[in-house]
Amino acid sequence: MTAKNTICLWYDHDAEQAAHFYASVFPDSQVGAVHKAPGDYPSGKQGDVITVAFTVMGIPCIGLNGGKAFSHCEAFSFQVCTEDQAETDRLWDAIVNNGGEASVCGWCKDRWGISWQITPRALIEAFAHPDPAAAKRAFDAMLQMGKIDVAAIQAALAG
Repeated sequence: MTAKNTICLWYDHDAEQAAHFYASVFPDSQVGAVHKAPGDYPSGKQGDVITVAFTVMGIPCIGLNGGKAFSHCEAFSFQVCTEDQAETDRLWDAIVNNGGEASVCGWCKDRWGISWQITPRALIEAFAHPDPAAAKRAFDAMLQMGKIDVAAIQAALAG
């Protein structure tokens, strides 16, 4: 069944490679149909992979091999809520160590330029802490981080 709403992600030429990477890293992710171009098009030839259907953590996506006309930016990102430091480390490291790029405050980019927010549940809960001073300490601690350090967030909450 085709989803009524699907995220379309533009790739230069390697949507299928990206889809397989996501399926190997994120739970509830898989690669579906791979469609080849029925004829030549501006950035490719007949028979080239033009679209790839895949899911990332249950979210339906289409990877479109559209060429170099457009690139990704931080205005779109996947936010992944992790349960603990081990899951945070595993996902962050998988993205960054596969040609990606580390950023700040839990953000990183994969090798295709897609932005990811690897966000531990402890950070989300810290921002909602009933003590505004504790929430601010956790927020200030986060601002100093690349990958989120759950123990440091919890220490900042404790004061």
